Amino acid sequence: MMERKVLLICFVAGFLGLLSAATGFGAEGTRIKSSQVQVTAVSECVYPRSPAMALGLTSALSLMIAQIIINVSTGCICCKRNPHPSNSNWTVALICFVVSWFTFVIAFLLLLTGAALNDQHGDESAYFNYYCYVVKPGVFAGGAMLSLASVALGIIYYLTLTSAKNGDSLWGNPSIPNQGGIAMGQPQIPPGLPQSSTQDPVFVHEDTYIRRQFT
Repeated sequence: MMERKVLLICFVAGFLGLLSAATGFGAEGTRIKSSQVQVTAVSECVYPRSPAMALGLTSALSLMIAQIIINVSTGCICCKRNPHPSNSNWTVALICFVVSWFTFVIAFLLLLTGAALNDQHGDESAYFNYYCYVVKPGVFAGGAMLSLASVALGIIYYLTLTSAKNGDSLWGNPSIPNQGGIAMGQPQIPPGLPQSSTQDPVFVHEDTYIRRQFT
């Protein structure tokens, strides 16, 4: 049941990450370019229609939902106490957590900013009487790549903590391996057995020992 839940969360988050990246690259390809803007004689910029704004908002929304799913499923890493700071799993999880949030913030801002600035249509006044503003190349593409990296690192962070919790090797003590039936206590002496028989060994001749084995 736990494995099915982990697979479902990874599938949904991965799908949203791919959707965010695909729509981000789609917004990059359909953004309004400077060659498409017409300048009239009265210093007005005429912008064509473009789906880049809708694609950019879809990319940002998909990224945000994926980030929420991953962090809600995993829980806040800052609220947990790690008794083994040198554990490699803890280090990997912490690095992925920090970098995932860092790339998420940058990607989200790039996608939202690009979508807002690309919302130019109809007639707009030219800046400084000669410049018509358009979104620079690479804004949506950068947001798409960072969104994909953010979701990928989030999934690694989720899988690392989930496997550590299931194995009880990150937040708790590792399980004691099976000793194979070896007794770990001190040998017990029967109460009726004299102490001298256990302390003073009796040496038997080899011929006598062999004869006793065949009798």
